[in-house]
Amino acid sequence: MNDRLIVPLWAFGLFIVIMNTTMFNVSIPGIIGQLEVTAELGSWIISSYSIGYALTTVIYSRLSDSVSIRLLIAIGVTILMAGSVCGIFATDFNTLLLARILQSGGAGAIAGLGMVIVSRYIPYERRGSALALISAASAMAFGMGPIVGGIVYQTFGLAGLFAITCLVILIFPIIIPLLPKEKPRSFQFDVIGGVLTVVNTITLLLAVTQRSLWMLLICLGSIVIHGFYLRRKKPTFIRKELLKQPAYVKLLVVGFCVMSLNLGNLFLMPLVLANEFQTTAMGIGFIIAPGAILTAVISRYVGRGIDSLGNGRFLLWGHVLLAGVAAVFAVFTSVSPLVILIGYLFFSPAFSATLSALNNEVSRILPDEYIGSGMGMMQLAQFMGGSLSVAICGILISFHVNVSVIHEYGFVYLCLLVLIMCSMAVYLWFQHSLKREASSL
Repeated sequence: MNDRLIVPLWAFGLFIVIMNTTMFNVSIPGIIGQLEVTAELGSWIISSYSIGYALTTVIYSRLSDSVSIRLLIAIGVTILMAGSVCGIFATDFNTLLLARILQSGGAGAIAGLGMVIVSRYIPYERRGSALALISAASAMAFGMGPIVGGIVYQTFGLAGLFAITCLVILIFPIIIPLLPKEKPRSFQFDVIGGVLTVVNTITLLLAVTQRSLWMLLICLGSIVIHGFYLRRKKPTFIRKELLKQPAYVKLLVVGFCVMSLNLGNLFLMPLVLANEFQTTAMGIGFIIAPGAILTAVISRYVGRGIDSLGNGRFLLWGHVLLAGVAAVFAVFTSVSPLVILIGYLFFSPAFSATLSALNNEVSRILPDEYIGSGMGMMQLAQFMGGSLSVAICGILISFHVNVSVIHEYGFVYLCLLVLIMCSMAVYLWFQHSLKREASSL
Protein backbone atom coordinates (compact mmCIF):
# COMPACT_ATOMS: atom_id res chain seq x y z
CA MET A 1 0.00 0.00 0.00
CA ASN A 2 1.34 3.42 -1.01
CA ASP A 3 0.74 5.07 2.37
CA ARG A 4 2.78 8.16 1.43
CA LEU A 5 0.05 9.01 -1.07
CA ILE A 6 -3.00 7.54 0.63
CA VAL A 7 -2.48 9.06 4.10
CA PRO A 8 -2.20 12.74 2.99
CA LEU A 9 -5.24 12.36 0.73
CA TRP A 10 -7.18 10.62 3.50
CA ALA A 11 -6.16 13.37 5.96
CA PHE A 12 -7.61 15.94 3.57
CA GLY A 13 -10.89 14.00 3.41
CA LEU A 14 -10.96 13.80 7.20
CA PHE A 15 -10.27 17.55 7.36
CA ILE A 16 -13.37 18.18 5.25
CA VAL A 17 -15.76 15.94 7.22
CA ILE A 18 -14.61 17.24 10.63
CA MET A 19 -14.72 20.84 9.44
CA ASN A 20 -18.27 20.05 8.32
CA THR A 21 -19.21 20.08 12.02
CA THR A 22 -17.78 23.46 12.99
CA MET A 23 -18.61 25.17 9.67
CA PHE A 24 -22.30 24.97 10.48
CA ASN A 25 -21.89 26.45 13.98
CA VAL A 26 -21.62 30.01 12.66
CA SER A 27 -24.59 29.53 10.32
CA ILE A 28 -27.11 28.39 12.95
CA PRO A 29 -28.50 31.89 13.70
CA GLY A 30 -29.03 32.46 9.96
CA ILE A 31 -30.64 29.03 9.49
CA ILE A 32 -33.02 29.67 12.39
CA GLY A 33 -34.12 32.97 10.88
CA GLN A 34 -34.23 31.69 7.29
CA LEU A 35 -36.32 28.59 8.05
CA GLU A 36 -38.27 30.18 10.93
CA VAL A 37 -37.58 27.43 13.47
CA THR A 38 -36.76 27.61 17.18
CA ALA A 39 -33.19 27.71 18.45
CA GLU A 40 -33.66 24.30 20.09
CA LEU A 41 -34.82 22.79 16.81
CA GLY A 42 -32.05 24.54 14.88
CA SER A 43 -29.41 23.08 17.18
CA TRP A 44 -30.24 19.63 15.82
CA ILE A 45 -28.49 20.62 12.59
CA ILE A 46 -25.29 20.32 14.63
CA SER A 47 -26.32 17.57 17.05
CA SER A 48 -27.68 15.18 14.41
CA TYR A 49 -24.40 15.26 12.49
CA SER A 50 -22.28 14.82 15.61
CA ILE A 51 -24.29 11.89 16.97
CA GLY A 52 -24.53 10.15 13.59
CA TYR A 53 -20.83 10.74 12.92
CA ALA A 54 -19.83 9.10 16.21
CA LEU A 55 -22.11 6.09 15.88
CA THR A 56 -21.29 5.33 12.25
CA THR A 57 -17.56 5.68 13.00
CA VAL A 58 -17.69 2.72 15.38
CA ILE A 59 -20.08 0.78 13.10
CA TYR A 60 -17.84 1.11 10.02
CA SER A 61 -14.79 0.22 12.13
CA ARG A 62 -16.51 -2.88 13.47
CA LEU A 63 -17.72 -3.91 10.00
CA SER A 64 -14.14 -3.70 8.71
CA ASP A 65 -13.39 -6.90 10.65
CA SER A 66 -15.64 -8.77 8.20
CA VAL A 67 -16.25 -6.56 5.15
CA SER A 68 -13.78 -5.16 2.60
CA ILE A 69 -12.60 -1.64 3.43
CA ARG A 70 -12.84 -0.77 -0.28
CA LEU A 71 -16.53 -1.59 -0.26
CA LEU A 72 -17.21 0.20 3.02
CA ILE A 73 -15.50 3.44 2.00
CA ALA A 74 -17.29 3.39 -1.37
CA ILE A 75 -20.63 3.07 0.46
CA GLY A 76 -19.68 5.79 2.94
CA VAL A 77 -18.59 8.31 0.31
CA THR A 78 -21.76 7.62 -1.71
CA ILE A 79 -23.95 8.32 1.32
CA LEU A 80 -21.95 11.46 2.15
CA MET A 81 -22.35 12.78 -1.39
CA ALA A 82 -26.08 12.01 -1.37
CA GLY A 83 -26.48 14.02 1.83
CA SER A 84 -24.42 16.92 0.47
CA VAL A 85 -26.39 17.13 -2.77
CA CYS A 86 -29.64 16.90 -0.80
CA GLY A 87 -28.46 19.79 1.40
CA ILE A 88 -27.53 21.99 -1.56
CA PHE A 89 -31.16 21.94 -2.74
CA ALA A 90 -32.81 21.91 0.72
CA THR A 91 -35.48 24.58 1.19
CA ASP A 92 -37.14 23.39 4.44
CA PHE A 93 -35.97 22.20 7.83
CA ASN A 94 -36.93 18.53 7.41
CA THR A 95 -34.93 18.20 4.18
CA LEU A 96 -32.01 20.01 5.78
CA LEU A 97 -32.06 17.68 8.78
CA LEU A 98 -32.24 14.63 6.49
CA ALA A 99 -29.23 15.94 4.56
CA ARG A 100 -27.19 16.31 7.76
CA ILE A 101 -28.11 12.80 8.92
CA LEU A 102 -27.08 11.35 5.55
CA GLN A 103 -23.83 13.30 5.68
CA SER A 104 -23.04 11.89 9.11
CA GLY A 105 -23.78 8.37 7.88
CA GLY A 106 -21.06 8.72 5.25
CA ALA A 107 -18.57 10.82 7.24
CA GLY A 108 -18.21 8.09 9.86
CA ALA A 109 -16.62 5.84 7.23
CA ILE A 110 -13.82 8.33 6.57
CA ALA A 111 -13.10 8.80 10.27
CA GLY A 112 -13.37 5.18 11.38
CA LEU A 113 -11.76 3.40 8.44
CA GLY A 114 -8.83 5.83 8.29
CA MET A 115 -7.70 4.70 11.72
CA VAL A 116 -8.22 1.05 10.81
CA ILE A 117 -6.13 1.33 7.62
CA VAL A 118 -3.26 3.09 9.39
CA SER A 119 -3.29 0.60 12.27
CA ARG A 120 -3.66 -2.49 10.10
CA TYR A 121 -1.51 -1.81 7.05
CA ILE A 122 1.20 0.74 7.91
CA PRO A 123 4.30 -0.72 9.63
CA TYR A 124 4.66 0.33 13.25
CA GLU A 125 7.95 2.18 12.57
CA ARG A 126 6.06 4.61 10.23
CA ARG A 127 2.66 4.53 11.91
CA GLY A 128 3.33 7.48 14.24
CA SER A 129 3.92 9.82 11.29
CA ALA A 130 0.66 8.75 9.66
CA LEU A 131 -1.36 9.17 12.85
CA ALA A 132 0.26 12.56 13.51
CA LEU A 133 -0.83 13.77 10.07
CA ILE A 134 -4.39 12.56 10.65
CA SER A 135 -4.50 14.17 14.11
CA ALA A 136 -3.16 17.42 12.65
CA ALA A 137 -5.92 17.37 10.04
CA SER A 138 -8.48 17.02 12.85
CA ALA A 139 -6.99 19.91 14.85
CA MET A 140 -6.79 22.06 11.71
CA ALA A 141 -10.44 21.34 10.92
CA PHE A 142 -11.62 22.37 14.40
CA GLY A 143 -9.67 25.63 14.15
CA MET A 144 -10.45 26.56 10.53
CA GLY A 145 -14.10 25.48 10.51
CA PRO A 146 -15.58 28.70 11.93
CA ILE A 147 -13.52 30.89 9.57
CA VAL A 148 -14.29 28.86 6.44
CA GLY A 149 -17.94 28.47 7.49
CA GLY A 150 -18.36 32.19 8.09
CA ILE A 151 -16.83 33.19 4.75
CA VAL A 152 -18.68 30.54 2.73
CA TYR A 153 -22.05 31.17 4.41
CA GLN A 154 -21.82 34.94 3.94
CA THR A 155 -20.80 34.54 0.30
CA PHE A 156 -22.75 31.55 -0.99
CA GLY A 157 -25.36 30.85 1.69
CA LEU A 158 -26.30 27.47 3.13
CA ALA A 159 -25.84 25.63 -0.17
CA GLY A 160 -22.18 26.66 -0.18
CA LEU A 161 -21.53 24.82 3.09
CA PHE A 162 -22.85 21.59 1.60
CA ALA A 163 -20.92 22.17 -1.63
CA ILE A 164 -17.62 22.30 0.32
CA THR A 165 -18.21 18.71 1.46
CA CYS A 166 -18.52 17.58 -2.16
CA LEU A 167 -14.75 18.09 -2.46
CA VAL A 168 -14.44 14.62 -0.93
CA ILE A 169 -15.57 13.07 -4.22
CA LEU A 170 -12.38 14.37 -5.85
CA ILE A 171 -10.02 12.29 -3.72
CA PHE A 172 -11.63 8.96 -2.88
CA PRO A 173 -11.88 7.67 -6.46
CA ILE A 174 -8.07 7.99 -6.37
CA ILE A 175 -7.71 6.33 -2.96
CA ILE A 176 -10.05 3.34 -3.33
CA PRO A 177 -8.11 1.51 -6.10
CA LEU A 178 -4.90 1.96 -4.08
CA LEU A 179 -6.27 0.27 -0.95
CA PRO A 180 -5.15 -3.29 -0.20
CA LYS A 181 -7.23 -6.09 -1.66
CA GLU A 182 -8.50 -8.05 1.31
CA LYS A 183 -9.32 -11.73 1.39
CA PRO A 184 -13.02 -12.60 1.77
CA ARG A 185 -13.96 -13.23 5.40
CA SER A 186 -17.03 -14.68 7.03
CA PHE A 187 -19.58 -11.93 7.66
CA GLN A 188 -20.68 -11.74 11.27
CA PHE A 189 -22.39 -8.56 12.38
CA ASP A 190 -24.25 -8.42 15.67
CA VAL A 191 -27.31 -6.30 14.86
CA ILE A 192 -28.81 -6.48 18.36
CA GLY A 193 -25.51 -5.47 19.95
CA GLY A 194 -25.16 -2.62 17.47
CA VAL A 195 -28.66 -1.35 18.27
CA LEU A 196 -27.95 -1.52 22.01
CA THR A 197 -24.74 0.48 21.49
CA VAL A 198 -26.68 3.13 19.54
CA VAL A 199 -29.34 3.33 22.26
CA ASN A 200 -26.69 3.55 25.02
CA THR A 201 -24.93 6.40 23.24
CA ILE A 202 -27.93 8.48 22.18
CA THR A 203 -29.78 8.23 25.48
CA LEU A 204 -26.68 9.17 27.47
CA LEU A 205 -26.06 12.22 25.28
CA LEU A 206 -29.70 13.29 25.47
CA ALA A 207 -29.80 12.73 29.22
CA VAL A 208 -26.91 15.15 29.71
CA THR A 209 -27.63 17.72 26.99
CA GLN A 210 -31.38 17.88 27.68
CA ARG A 211 -30.97 17.30 31.44
CA SER A 212 -33.63 14.61 31.15
CA LEU A 213 -34.22 12.21 34.04
CA TRP A 214 -36.30 9.93 31.83
CA MET A 215 -33.48 9.64 29.28
CA LEU A 216 -31.04 8.90 32.08
CA LEU A 217 -33.27 6.08 33.35
CA ILE A 218 -33.64 4.68 29.84
CA CYS A 219 -29.86 4.91 29.38
CA LEU A 220 -29.15 3.06 32.63
CA GLY A 221 -31.72 0.40 31.74
CA SER A 222 -30.23 -0.11 28.28
CA ILE A 223 -26.72 -0.37 29.76
CA VAL A 224 -27.90 -3.08 32.18
CA ILE A 225 -29.55 -5.00 29.32
CA HIS A 226 -26.40 -4.59 27.23
CA GLY A 227 -24.29 -5.90 30.11
CA PHE A 228 -26.36 -9.10 30.28
CA TYR A 229 -26.28 -9.37 26.48
CA LEU A 230 -22.47 -9.29 26.44
CA ARG A 231 -22.43 -12.52 28.45
CA ARG A 232 -23.57 -14.52 25.44
CA LYS A 233 -21.00 -16.89 23.97
CA LYS A 234 -21.47 -15.75 20.37
CA PRO A 235 -19.47 -12.76 18.99
CA THR A 236 -21.00 -9.40 19.96
CA PHE A 237 -20.81 -5.91 18.46
CA ILE A 238 -18.76 -4.68 21.43
CA ARG A 239 -15.87 -7.12 21.59
CA LYS A 240 -16.01 -8.22 25.23
CA GLU A 241 -12.48 -9.58 24.86
CA LEU A 242 -11.27 -5.97 24.62
CA LEU A 243 -13.01 -4.99 27.84
CA LYS A 244 -11.09 -7.79 29.59
CA GLN A 245 -7.76 -6.15 28.70
CA PRO A 246 -6.90 -3.69 31.52
CA ALA A 247 -4.27 -1.88 29.42
CA TYR A 248 -6.78 -1.14 26.65
CA VAL A 249 -9.46 0.02 29.10
CA LYS A 250 -6.98 2.46 30.70
CA LEU A 251 -6.18 3.93 27.30
CA LEU A 252 -9.93 4.28 26.62
CA VAL A 253 -10.17 6.40 29.77
CA VAL A 254 -7.22 8.54 28.65
CA GLY A 255 -8.81 9.05 25.22
CA PHE A 256 -12.11 10.04 26.82
CA CYS A 257 -10.42 12.61 29.09
CA VAL A 258 -8.10 14.12 26.47
CA MET A 259 -10.90 14.70 23.98
CA SER A 260 -13.11 16.06 26.78
CA LEU A 261 -10.46 18.70 27.50
CA ASN A 262 -10.04 19.55 23.81
CA LEU A 263 -13.70 20.07 22.93
CA GLY A 264 -14.42 21.65 26.30
CA ASN A 265 -11.69 24.20 25.57
CA LEU A 266 -12.94 24.80 22.02
CA PHE A 267 -16.40 25.43 23.51
CA LEU A 268 -15.11 27.82 26.20
CA MET A 269 -12.61 29.94 24.23
CA PRO A 270 -15.23 31.53 21.92
CA LEU A 271 -17.48 32.25 24.91
CA VAL A 272 -14.69 34.00 26.80
CA LEU A 273 -13.65 36.01 23.75
CA ALA A 274 -17.22 37.02 22.90
CA ASN A 275 -18.48 37.79 26.41
CA GLU A 276 -15.32 39.19 28.00
CA PHE A 277 -13.72 40.98 25.05
CA GLN A 278 -16.70 41.43 22.64
CA THR A 279 -14.78 39.64 19.87
CA THR A 280 -16.72 39.01 16.64
CA ALA A 281 -17.25 35.50 15.27
CA MET A 282 -14.67 36.12 12.55
CA GLY A 283 -12.24 37.56 15.09
CA ILE A 284 -12.63 34.46 17.26
CA GLY A 285 -11.76 32.31 14.27
CA PHE A 286 -8.59 34.28 13.59
CA ILE A 287 -7.49 33.98 17.23
CA ILE A 288 -7.97 30.20 17.23
CA ALA A 289 -6.61 29.57 13.71
CA PRO A 290 -2.85 30.14 14.40
CA GLY A 291 -2.76 27.24 16.86
CA ALA A 292 -4.45 24.96 14.35
CA ILE A 293 -2.08 26.06 11.56
CA LEU A 294 0.98 25.54 13.76
CA THR A 295 -0.26 22.02 14.52
CA ALA A 296 -0.43 21.21 10.82
CA VAL A 297 3.04 22.68 10.17
CA ILE A 298 4.83 20.67 12.87
CA SER A 299 2.83 17.45 12.42
CA ARG A 300 5.53 15.76 10.33
CA TYR A 301 8.13 16.42 13.03
CA VAL A 302 5.78 15.15 15.74
CA GLY A 303 5.18 12.00 13.72
CA ARG A 304 8.89 11.39 13.21
CA GLY A 305 9.44 11.95 16.92
CA ILE A 306 6.81 9.39 17.84
CA ASP A 307 8.34 6.86 15.42
CA SER A 308 11.87 7.37 16.76
CA LEU A 309 11.30 8.09 20.46
CA GLY A 310 8.14 6.08 21.11
CA ASN A 311 4.68 7.00 22.35
CA GLY A 312 5.46 7.35 26.05
CA ARG A 313 7.32 10.66 26.00
CA PHE A 314 4.71 12.36 23.82
CA LEU A 315 1.86 11.09 25.96
CA LEU A 316 3.52 12.26 29.16
CA TRP A 317 4.74 15.67 28.00
CA GLY A 318 1.54 16.23 26.05
CA HIS A 319 -0.41 15.81 29.27
CA VAL A 320 1.97 18.20 31.05
CA LEU A 321 1.49 20.91 28.39
CA LEU A 322 -2.29 20.46 28.28
CA ALA A 323 -2.50 20.71 32.07
CA GLY A 324 -0.27 23.80 32.03
CA VAL A 325 -2.45 25.60 29.47
CA ALA A 326 -5.62 24.66 31.37
CA ALA A 327 -4.10 26.10 34.57
CA VAL A 328 -3.14 29.34 32.78
CA PHE A 329 -6.62 29.68 31.27
CA ALA A 330 -8.21 29.06 34.69
CA VAL A 331 -6.38 32.06 36.14
CA PHE A 332 -5.59 34.48 33.30
CA THR A 333 -8.40 34.20 30.70
CA SER A 334 -9.67 37.69 31.63
CA VAL A 335 -6.35 39.46 31.05
CA SER A 336 -6.23 39.67 27.26
CA PRO A 337 -7.22 37.78 24.08
CA LEU A 338 -3.48 37.30 23.61
CA VAL A 339 -3.52 34.86 26.53
CA ILE A 340 -5.93 32.65 24.60
CA LEU A 341 -4.07 33.07 21.30
CA ILE A 342 -0.68 32.18 22.83
CA GLY A 343 -2.16 29.47 25.05
CA TYR A 344 -3.78 27.76 22.08
CA LEU A 345 -0.45 27.86 20.21
CA PHE A 346 0.77 25.42 22.87
CA PHE A 347 -2.53 23.62 23.45
CA SER A 348 -3.36 22.56 19.89
CA PRO A 349 0.02 20.91 19.04
CA ALA A 350 0.10 19.27 22.49
CA PHE A 351 -3.38 17.83 21.97
CA SER A 352 -2.53 16.58 18.46
CA ALA A 353 0.72 14.95 19.64
CA THR A 354 -1.02 13.35 22.63
CA LEU A 355 -3.84 11.96 20.49
CA SER A 356 -1.42 10.66 17.85
CA ALA A 357 0.72 8.88 20.44
CA LEU A 358 -2.38 7.51 22.17
CA ASN A 359 -3.86 6.03 18.99
CA ASN A 360 -0.45 4.64 18.06
CA GLU A 361 -0.14 2.99 21.48
CA VAL A 362 -3.61 1.47 21.12
CA SER A 363 -2.70 0.04 17.71
CA ARG A 364 0.50 -1.38 19.24
CA ILE A 365 -1.18 -3.33 22.05
CA LEU A 366 -4.15 -4.61 20.02
CA PRO A 367 -4.01 -8.01 18.26
CA ASP A 368 -4.61 -7.75 14.49
CA GLU A 369 -8.06 -9.35 14.71
CA TYR A 370 -9.23 -6.64 17.12
CA ILE A 371 -7.92 -3.59 15.24
CA GLY A 372 -11.27 -2.65 13.66
CA SER A 373 -13.41 -2.95 16.76
CA GLY A 374 -10.67 -1.66 19.07
CA MET A 375 -9.99 1.54 17.13
CA GLY A 376 -13.73 2.07 16.66
CA MET A 377 -14.37 1.86 20.40
CA MET A 378 -11.50 4.27 21.04
CA GLN A 379 -12.99 6.83 18.67
CA LEU A 380 -16.42 6.36 20.22
CA ALA A 381 -14.95 6.94 23.69
CA GLN A 382 -13.24 10.10 22.45
CA PHE A 383 -16.42 11.42 20.86
CA MET A 384 -18.46 10.67 23.95
CA GLY A 385 -15.92 12.52 26.06
CA GLY A 386 -16.01 15.56 23.79
CA SER A 387 -19.79 15.69 23.51
CA LEU A 388 -20.41 15.21 27.22
CA SER A 389 -17.71 17.76 28.02
CA VAL A 390 -19.40 20.49 25.98
CA ALA A 391 -22.76 19.78 27.62
CA ILE A 392 -21.32 19.63 31.14
CA CYS A 393 -19.29 22.83 30.61
CA GLY A 394 -22.53 24.56 29.65
CA ILE A 395 -24.23 23.23 32.76
CA LEU A 396 -21.34 24.35 34.99
CA ILE A 397 -21.50 27.84 33.52
CA SER A 398 -25.24 28.05 34.18
CA PHE A 399 -24.63 27.13 37.82
CA HIS A 400 -22.52 30.25 38.21
CA VAL A 401 -24.81 32.88 36.74
CA ASN A 402 -24.47 35.08 39.83
CA VAL A 403 -20.69 35.46 39.62
CA SER A 404 -18.56 37.36 37.14
CA VAL A 405 -17.78 35.94 33.71
CA ILE A 406 -14.14 35.69 34.76
CA HIS A 407 -14.88 33.50 37.75
CA GLU A 408 -17.38 31.23 36.02
CA TYR A 409 -15.05 30.41 33.12
CA GLY A 410 -12.08 30.07 35.46
CA PHE A 411 -14.04 27.57 37.53
CA VAL A 412 -14.87 25.47 34.46
CA TYR A 413 -11.25 25.50 33.32
CA LEU A 414 -10.29 24.38 36.81
CA CYS A 415 -12.63 21.38 36.40
CA LEU A 416 -10.98 20.60 33.05
CA LEU A 417 -7.58 20.85 34.74
CA VAL A 418 -8.67 18.25 37.30
CA LEU A 419 -9.88 16.03 34.44
CA ILE A 420 -6.57 16.10 32.55
CA MET A 421 -4.67 15.45 35.79
CA CYS A 422 -6.84 12.35 36.31
CA SER A 423 -6.01 11.31 32.74
CA MET A 424 -2.30 11.68 33.49
CA ALA A 425 -2.70 9.54 36.61
CA VAL A 426 -4.42 6.79 34.60
CA TYR A 427 -1.68 6.93 31.96
CA LEU A 428 1.06 6.65 34.61
CA TRP A 429 -0.85 3.68 36.04
CA PHE A 430 -0.87 2.17 32.55
CA GLN A 431 2.89 2.66 32.25
CA HIS A 432 3.53 1.17 35.69
CA SER A 433 1.43 -1.90 34.80
CA LEU A 434 3.44 -2.43 31.58
CA LYS A 435 6.75 -2.21 33.44
CA ARG A 436 5.50 -4.62 36.11
CA GLU A 437 4.40 -7.12 33.44
CA ALA A 438 7.74 -6.79 31.64
CA SER A 439 9.74 -7.36 34.82
CA SER A 440 7.73 -10.48 35.67
CA LEU A 441 8.57 -12.16 32.34
